[in-house]
Amino acid sequence: MSCTTILIGKNASYDGSTIIARDDDSGSGRYDPKRLIAVHPDDQPCHYVSVLSHVEIDLPDNPCRYTIAPNVLHNRGVLAEAGANEHNVAMSATETIAVNERVLAADPMVELQPAQGEPGDDDYRPEQPGGIGEEDIITLVLPYATTAREGVVRLGELLETYGTYESNGVIISDVDEIWYVETIGGHHWIARRVPDDCYATIPNQLGIDDFDLTDAFGKQREYMCSADLREFIAEHHLDRTMGSPAVSGDRHSHSAGFGAVAGTSAGVTGNFNPRKVFGTATPKDHIYNTPRAWYMQRHLNPGEDWDSPAARYTPESDDIPWCRVPEDKVTLEDVDFLLSSHFEGTPYDPYGTTGTAESRHRYRPIGVNRTGHMVAIQLRPYVPACSRAVMWVSFGSGPFTTIAPLYANVDDTPAYLRDTTPTVSTGNLYWENRLIAVIADAHWFETRNAIEHYAELVRAFGHHLVEQTDAQVAEGGYGDEDVRAVPSVLEAANERTADYLREHTAKLLDSVLYTSSNLMHNSFAMSDRWV
Repeated sequence: MSCTTILIGKNASYDGSTIIARDDDSGSGRYDPKRLIAVHPDDQPCHYVSVLSHVEIDLPDNPCRYTIAPNVLHNRGVLAEAGANEHNVAMSATETIAVNERVLAADPMVELQPAQGEPGDDDYRPEQPGGIGEEDIITLVLPYATTAREGVVRLGELLETYGTYESNGVIISDVDEIWYVETIGGHHWIARRVPDDCYATIPNQLGIDDFDLTDAFGKQREYMCSADLREFIAEHHLDRTMGSPAVSGDRHSHSAGFGAVAGTSAGVTGNFNPRKVFGTATPKDHIYNTPRAWYMQRHLNPGEDWDSPAARYTPESDDIPWCRVPEDKVTLEDVDFLLSSHFEGTPYDPYGTTGTAESRHRYRPIGVNRTGHMVAIQLRPYVPACSRAVMWVSFGSGPFTTIAPLYANVDDTPAYLRDTTPTVSTGNLYWENRLIAVIADAHWFETRNAIEHYAELVRAFGHHLVEQTDAQVAEGGYGDEDVRAVPSVLEAANERTADYLREHTAKLLDSVLYTSSNLMHNSFAMSDRWV
């Protein structure tokens, strides 16, 4: 599985923004070229057909403009992955997760069933389409949502109507709220709002660890879910909660657990832990998933004990919280560091010098070789709505690159990020960053200073450019209603970002190529001299 997610509530971020961020990692051994594009309402289909599942869906006739970071190749569909629309609703989809076998038995995935036989034959069976998946979700939801809650409701309706063929986590945000949706089997789902003063970490596991059904079936302040979730849990005996023992005389009488809260098998209420009811906790999770949550929280709550034998949480703990309050406000630099991290400062760093050869490759890092892009979408409350959404984007393997800001409310995106070629080229950001990573990886220490210098320059330039552009928008008198008037200003800013990236990424490629060339195994120090 692939991808890592971190979500920052507005009171936990450094500037009051909501921030959603996710690495989009390809499957092992596959590398999907990425690009950044703007999609106009006229380009949005009225009738949608999924490439992978063949499901067909009629879409509303009122889509809005939106900007996404999809795959270049359409062999597996659009795979929009991350985006923001002109209403300042943002999405990232999907974080691959897993549910347990009991859930899969109770609500199987809706998988494509190919046709069998030939039409007219007695044994002919027509094709049965599958449900929706990562390929489809942003295209089906983002153009039609004006708030994050609207997006959650629309996604829930699609899941209940068409089902899904895979387990996914989906992030939907606006300037006030961040919602995280997890699919439960083929048709069920849960959603929890990230508390404003918290961050949430999700590493390819079903992550929500507390859910309030009373709120979900009531005011829906913090929780939402599919309409029959209570009955689904009770009917299929999914809860494993032992409950609190009650002492009566010399005997202990335990509650029947989750189902006993409401007194009937079909009327479950109250709080429960979805991770235990729906999720997995396997030895593979301890290698691939839990260490990433441990490292992200270790960075944002460093005052706790994470490393001693007495530490409350270890890289292999199954109960690492889904969300928590950070010790300090979280910055975009924190997000960039974490989503490109590789266990720096621990014995598990594959580029490190501590630990052992085994420990340095024990766990799956966050920043891996097959990252296609990282997009952190910042929705800022202190600027006009027309320039509120900034997509901080990096292409390629995180340890060898950094994020740069691109405004989302635009009609077009810079060619350097838009026109990524299917095969390798130095004419676009994606492939230049891929080349830098594969060259520098073999000479980590010798190339590290150049890469860190590049990252500092790009981030500093990015923050300065955003401040300049915000001032230009303010001086121009643009307001919340000027959604269609401001794109030219924002497009000019994006072109400046692209120009800066083009110049400095080329310089970095030149630097790491030169350094690594001098370290080739067939090098020979004495030059030939001719008289």
